[in-house]
Amino acid sequence: MATNARNEVMMFSDPPVARALFGNPKWSWLWLIARLYLGYTWITSGWGKLSNPGWTQTGEALKGFWERAVAIPEAPARPAIAFDWYRAFLQSLLDSGAYTWFAKLIVASEIIIGIALILGIFTGAAAFAGGFMNWNFMMAGSASVNPVLFTISILLILAWKNAGWLGIDRWLLPMLGTPWQPGKVFKPEPSTE
Repeated sequence: MATNARNEVMMFSDPPVARALFGNPKWSWLWLIARLYLGYTWITSGWGKLSNPGWTQTGEALKGFWERAVAIPEAPARPAIAFDWYRAFLQSLLDSGAYTWFAKLIVASEIIIGIALILGIFTGAAAFAGGFMNWNFMMAGSASVNPVLFTISILLILAWKNAGWLGIDRWLLPMLGTPWQPGKVFKPEPSTE
């Protein structure tokens, strides 16, 4: 929305391709493919950590990752973390021993995000949570597949209205609604008085 020289409000609409891809359930098959790929990736990542005591008991695996991330190599090598504020954040987590519980949180989050994406449960929120985790991995200097997964997450967030149409969201969202538009469960009953 913008205003012109006469202070008239001008509304801009989305391009037709964006309206179709992000708002039409006819394209939900495309988002199903993205959801299944992303969900499978999260589940396998979390499942692999589940049997590793360094993730589920001591947190040593995460501690090692954070220690390598905050290390500043001698010149001319570049540090893994480009932003000092993020390095300070990870260092504070290391200093407090947060890796012992944070590692368990990561394992559980990866599995829960994967299940939610595969089943199409709160797809937009699950994609956001996964994208946030990818962003944190990238901020800690781990590129790997994270940029691709982050991009898919962004697309699923944009397509939240129809990305779960071929999933449980097809029934769950109309039933529960959104924070700005309550669904059938949360709509107040009209008074009969």
